[in-house]
Amino acid sequence: MAKPNRHVIVCSQNRPAGHPRGSCAQKGCAEVVDEIMKQWQQRQCFTEVMVTPSGCIGPCSMGPNVLVYPEGIMYSNVSKADVAEIFDEHLLGGKVVERLKAPADIW
Repeated sequence: MAKPNRHVIVCSQNRPAGHPRGSCAQKGCAEVVDEIMKQWQQRQCFTEVMVTPSGCIGPCSMGPNVLVYPEGIMYSNVSKADVAEIFDEHLLGGKVVERLKAPADIW
């Protein structure tokens, strides 16, 4: 397998209801994970992009969160509708989606 240009880490953390930190699952991360996997497969960009669902990666209050390396860009409050733009602009196009970028004081 060739080394991918970018690695996408998608929070899929699920904590029990009432947990003080909440979780991305309570904010729809399953839809985001599913859409990222769908887009990844449809675009057949397996050698350019690696996708990894993960546990907590950051500010739960700002989730769902998506982290892109090697740039170290965190996207917050990501919805299923945002995934195509992240793919088109950043993952394949190399341009950060500024409107989704986590605030500097968060990441």
